[in-house]
Amino acid sequence: MTIEQIYTGCLAQGAYYIESKGEAAIIDPLREVGPYIKRARQDGAKIKYIFETHFHADFVSGHLTLSDKTGAPIVYGPLANPKFDAIIATDGQEFPLGDLTIVALHTPGHTMESTTYLLRDKNGKDHAIFSGDTLFLGDVGRPDLAQKAADMTQEQLASTLYDSLRNKIMPLSDEVVVYPAHGAGSACGKNMMKETVDTLGHQKETNYALRADMTREEFIAEVTEGLLPPPKYFPLNVKMNKEGYEHVDAVLERGTRPLSPRAFEAAANEAGALILDVRNEEDFVKGHIPRSIFIGLDGSFAPWVGALVADTEQPILLVAPQGREEEAVIRLSRVGFDNTLGYLEGGFDAWKLGSLEYDTVSSVSADRLKDRMAEEEEELKVFDVRKESEYLSEHLVDAENTPLDFLNNHLAEFPAEEVFYLHCAGGYRSVIAASILKSRGIHNLVNILGGFDAIKEAGLPVTDYVCPSTL
Repeated sequence: MTIEQIYTGCLAQGAYYIESKGEAAIIDPLREVGPYIKRARQDGAKIKYIFETHFHADFVSGHLTLSDKTGAPIVYGPLANPKFDAIIATDGQEFPLGDLTIVALHTPGHTMESTTYLLRDKNGKDHAIFSGDTLFLGDVGRPDLAQKAADMTQEQLASTLYDSLRNKIMPLSDEVVVYPAHGAGSACGKNMMKETVDTLGHQKETNYALRADMTREEFIAEVTEGLLPPPKYFPLNVKMNKEGYEHVDAVLERGTRPLSPRAFEAAANEAGALILDVRNEEDFVKGHIPRSIFIGLDGSFAPWVGALVADTEQPILLVAPQGREEEAVIRLSRVGFDNTLGYLEGGFDAWKLGSLEYDTVSSVSADRLKDRMAEEEEELKVFDVRKESEYLSEHLVDAENTPLDFLNNHLAEFPAEEVFYLHCAGGYRSVIAASILKSRGIHNLVNILGGFDAIKEAGLPVTDYVCPSTL
């Protein structure tokens, strides 16, 4: 028996490869399916099943492409209604895999089709669960995403999830291994552990939502408390997962077309394309194409694109580090952005060599900011684009919180002419914010290099924790 977790940090997502006696199953595959096919070939195995725990909102699954390339059927749990051929399992239905058995346990609540797959070994002993978004480590799936599809309130979905956990999962042995679909950093939960594998027994001891004495009312209140609005791309990804999408091979072929600087400029104008600069933030600050948006590959790239670019059909042109163009196109496709039209051949250096216009981001070190604060009679305007929870934990005295996720809701708060300063934790998110503001004609900004980490190191005045109820 082989169980392999294939974890993608950018999405905090776990796909799974299970193999026994030459038969393999894939659970919740990502959009690019080559790695799963290659892995099965290494074992001399045939992919027999593709299991989907639910219609994912935070990424586009590779189920359709993988099924097309391998002939393996796609399996969903009860109540799923995809617009393509699939096995809709009944609750408790068993699927033989070599000398193993995979059992579909219907566990609605995150979504109504959500299903946990229980793996039994050759002796029929419960070995592991692949819990999708029903049970995370340290948390459970948020119950607000499927309200419209289920025609239920988030409280009703939470109540359904309470029953699923207590009737289907908690009665299982403490020795059962839990393999969730996501870990810390995913927007599908709010309190996930950094670990990606655990035992059910340890989760019963540590996961707030699995307390043995927890009432239904307590569960509903705690699971629904503090839920932030979901990213705008979530419903679009659900639609693609449910209805179908273009194969990633075609997306890659279109998106990796090299374009000369002049052709790139023409394509941007003709298609109304968004120019997405995915280089390092330090490179973007030094020089970039005017009105381009920075979201660097070396951060939580795909989720930030999904959160900040409203339309998945938006034409996109890439400015990428040399050799990473294909990576950028693949990672965009994982969250449903399939309309990449090509990339700038030769990168930003080619743009500059072509004597084309470019822009920069004004920056200041935290030490120099400290000097300016001492020199200026009036208080400097500083905007903190970290999450509200980060800001409440600790922040620069008198800084205003304008979280990057909701930057568009704060545009009127930025001064029209007066110079203001931006920072995040380390510099990545503040450069994203700067690029968005500059694309909207707001250029009177200065990025604080090194973010809040540098601010603290420089000894600037910082607050302690502030309870939200006192604000």
